Amino acid sequence: NRVMRWNKQNVINLVSKSNHLPAPLNPPAPEIYRLPHPPPQLPKISIPPTLTLTPSPRHSNFVNFLENNLPHHQTLSPQSLIGFLRSKLRHHPLFAHYDFAVFNWAATLDTFRHDHESFLWMSRSLAATHRFDDLYRLLSFVAANPCPCSSGIFSCPHLEPIFRSAVDAYCRAGKMDYALLVFDTMKRLIDGKPNVGFYNTVMNGYVKSGDMDKALRFYKRMGKERAKPDVCTFNILINGYCRSSKFDMALDLFREMKKKGCEPNVVSFNTLIRGFLGKGKIEEGVKMAYEMVELGCRFSEATCEILVDGLCREGRVDDASGLVIDLSRKKVLPAGFDCGGLVEKLCGENKADRGMEMVEELWKNGQTPCLIACTTLVEGLRKSGSREKASGFMEKMMNEGMLPDSVTFNLLLRDLCDSGRSIDANRLRILASRKGFEPDETTYYVLVSGFTKEGRRKEGEVLVNEMLDNDMLPDIFTYNRLMDGLSRAAAGNFPKKQVRLL
Repeated sequence: NRVMRWNKQNVINLVSKSNHLPAPLNPPAPEIYRLPHPPPQLPKISIPPTLTLTPSPRHSNFVNFLENNLPHHQTLSPQSLIGFLRSKLRHHPLFAHYDFAVFNWAATLDTFRHDHESFLWMSRSLAATHRFDDLYRLLSFVAANPCPCSSGIFSCPHLEPIFRSAVDAYCRAGKMDYALLVFDTMKRLIDGKPNVGFYNTVMNGYVKSGDMDKALRFYKRMGKERAKPDVCTFNILINGYCRSSKFDMALDLFREMKKKGCEPNVVSFNTLIRGFLGKGKIEEGVKMAYEMVELGCRFSEATCEILVDGLCREGRVDDASGLVIDLSRKKVLPAGFDCGGLVEKLCGENKADRGMEMVEELWKNGQTPCLIACTTLVEGLRKSGSREKASGFMEKMMNEGMLPDSVTFNLLLRDLCDSGRSIDANRLRILASRKGFEPDETTYYVLVSGFTKEGRRKEGEVLVNEMLDNDMLPDIFTYNRLMDGLSRAAAGNFPKKQVRLL
């Protein structure tokens, strides 16, 4: 008989102690490792009443699950425990939230000892699922139970990632008291100074929670602790000043950044530009963009989108297109910038000609606009009555290998036919077919109707026969009707206004 690796009554007690997870182990800790007191108040977990001593089906299922999947306790190692938690328990629909209970149970075994890998796994799991109280208990346990790889007076070199994931989770949740408490605890446990990224995480948490004063105090603390700020440190504080509309302070910090030998990056500029434009300070934002160019800092797609969106929100679409043209001429416009939104705004304000000027400038400078921008421009030119320009631009698109959608293409052909240019419309169809465009029934009906209006029987009959060859005619009566219309129109037997699309 196989000896059960789990005592059933112990498991029942394990899963019954709280609504979600049993209280973790709390062994006495050496004084040097204890967390600061008093710690933040943890909410009390009510213990549901036990109405019966008979194991419930869920408890029995949990026992069976552990018996069938968890390695024997005498051979259990941190790696095999992590494997069980990751592959067996993590995605289980009923038992996933008992991972911390299993983690705590393993710590009670005489033959088992957690290491930094199991600590890190559990820390990230609790942080990802927002179990902040249990995360705090875990870190208390880590502080009281050094990793096996720590030797003598030296701490485990992997402690910092364990605490950093927790600090990041607390900051994201706005629990800054916990974040600072965990940071201070980690700082005492590790050898040397924390990585500057650790300081940045806490500082960014203060900024996002709207507490700029505490963020600045933490920044000053960095200096006292001889932690050298990096570009991310300054970007976080600049963002905080911009969020609180203190642009003068943001610029002062920007200059201080340079004096301290920390070169601003694209995020630094984007943060300032977004802040200026968000508060309607258009000139300051654009000036900052040109300073960015002068310093040789690479423009990003985000930079261009911030500038264009900010100008358009103020109703300055002409200035936005002018800025894009200028940046393109200076060869600093990112290749991935999508001008489709700006083209749409220009066409919406009946400024399709300006949109065409911008798009052609991009093309001229070796930056191919996207298909959506081009089809939007064709539609804008068509609606503004610039059929000649729309046709020419469509031809250029197709010569560049950009095929339009059938709706845009057919509408342009209809406009050309309505203006007596059916020959030009058919020439566009032939070009499109050569480039891979597949005309549909509407394409042919539009052209046949145009040829009928112009009395061009020969050209129309060629298209009708193509329709017949391509199975685009529903029956022979439709074929005869189209041919008859072309014949009568060529003979002038009925007014052109009677000709209509079939």
